[in-house]
Amino acid sequence: MYQFDWSSIPPSLPFLADGMILTLKITLTAIVFGIVWGTLLAVMRLSSFKPLSWFAKAYVNVFRSIPLVMVLLWFYLIVPGFLQQVLGLSPKTDIRLVSALVAFSMFEAAYYSEIIRAGIQSISRGQSSASLALGMTHWQTMQLVILPQAFRAMVPLLLTQGIVLFQDTSLVYVLSLSDFFRTASTIGERDGTQVEMVLFAGAVYFVISLSASLLVGWLKKRTV
Repeated sequence: MYQFDWSSIPPSLPFLADGMILTLKITLTAIVFGIVWGTLLAVMRLSSFKPLSWFAKAYVNVFRSIPLVMVLLWFYLIVPGFLQQVLGLSPKTDIRLVSALVAFSMFEAAYYSEIIRAGIQSISRGQSSASLALGMTHWQTMQLVILPQAFRAMVPLLLTQGIVLFQDTSLVYVLSLSDFFRTASTIGERDGTQVEMVLFAGAVYFVISLSASLLVGWLKKRTV
């Protein structure tokens, strides 16, 4: 019978904390930039200017049709030089982390775009017509009237997508980044306690995800 050995967890907590910081950094960065870029994509998708609408539709369809792990590898293997030139990165910059941040942000934007587009379309057209009748431009109407209401209704869905994103960050193992899960796995391999460390990492992910899910449920009740 397998004998569990949890003794390696307490002394490993500082290293696990560093891994969790990296995981949260990727998650929060992708949420912020994903929502910002996703909002722009949603507005472009609903635009009457066909080239913008076609671009946004193509972007969303492409990224939603490709596995995230492939997107991560593409950004790391194909475009690191491009990222360094465009972003003016120092040669000392960890291109793996930058690639992961950009890849996650652009990938999640496609999903956030669809959530935001649905939220915008849920607002009655009468409000848009009334705003235009008062002399507001289309962009003023979108910024001051439509989007604030749409985001209020979309908060639970946006947070739910954020939970999925938090769980997906474990895929950065393909870039050899020391996120929380990879750190736990590496410590387990080193100490011969891989089963215990993987179980511990899974429990941490479960607690955080469950807590966030309960928060989403509470917010849904508040917004109904």
